[in-house]
Amino acid sequence: MGLIDQIRQNAREEVKTILLPEPTDPRVLKAADILKRENLVTPVLLGNEQEIKKIAREENVSIDDIQIIDPSLSDKTAGFAEEYFQLRKHKGMTEAQAAETVKHPLFYGAFMLRNNLAAGAVAGSLSPTADVMRAAIQVVGTAPGIKAVSSSFVMVLTDGRVMTFGDCAVIPNPNEEQLASIAISSAKTHERLAGEKPNVAMLSFSTKGSAKHEDAEKVINATKMVKELAPELNVDGELQFDAALLESIGSKKAPGSPVAGKANVFIFPDLDAGNIGYKITQRLAGAEAVGPVVQGLAKPYNDLSRGCSVDDIVNVACICSVLS
Repeated sequence: MGLIDQIRQNAREEVKTILLPEPTDPRVLKAADILKRENLVTPVLLGNEQEIKKIAREENVSIDDIQIIDPSLSDKTAGFAEEYFQLRKHKGMTEAQAAETVKHPLFYGAFMLRNNLAAGAVAGSLSPTADVMRAAIQVVGTAPGIKAVSSSFVMVLTDGRVMTFGDCAVIPNPNEEQLASIAISSAKTHERLAGEKPNVAMLSFSTKGSAKHEDAEKVINATKMVKELAPELNVDGELQFDAALLESIGSKKAPGSPVAGKANVFIFPDLDAGNIGYKITQRLAGAEAVGPVVQGLAKPYNDLSRGCSVDDIVNVACICSVLS
């Protein structure tokens, strides 16, 4: 069974409520139909009911058994507005602004997550990543002990091996604390989705002091932070990619390392390296890139590419369910 099939099966074993705040997109409606029909998750559509049903009829999509919540009419909206005002008044938010903002499905969905009314949310097919992340970070917030919202890609190699790369999509130049958070979050993502113990390599152009530079020092210090914050985690750094991946090289460059030669979670020092690395692996090695998986939030609120397919939406909704 492939990774995606396994994720779908895991979602089906404990069906959870996943919010879809962009149901005016026909792809979202088609995905909701599949999610409901195949009993993968319980989808909830957020938006104007008449508009959603009109689009469903035009697209010949059945949504009769799917719940629709209109944030403009919901009896929870006023409470969410007061909660948002209290959260953001120190930033200059007014009560009127809060009342208007929470009517937007992205923010209404975020407050449903904050108040444990759903397990996760999936958006981004119509909205820029910045808008999705703004609602998620401001309202849902970060998980306990996590200082940064980040992302990872789960890479499925042609030989069936599964690796997790982070961060490849969110933080351009993480500091030491952020890099440590990326490592801890990526390890959790790997364990939940791949179903195996994470061996975390903190990547650099240096291995165990082979080069002296402030960039390598950042990775060394971040590794120390990970060990302090998550002592149960098998992590080591700084390691070059080949030392982390290949036992024959790892044993020479980093003898005695608990990770060298057997890493399955690779933490890149910045977004340049992470984004380039996952795309090289995808395009040259033929790996399947599953993601980006947004991680570090108190509840999963995942972002989609605006070029996503119906299957992408289904898969990300299942990922949300499994990670919740």
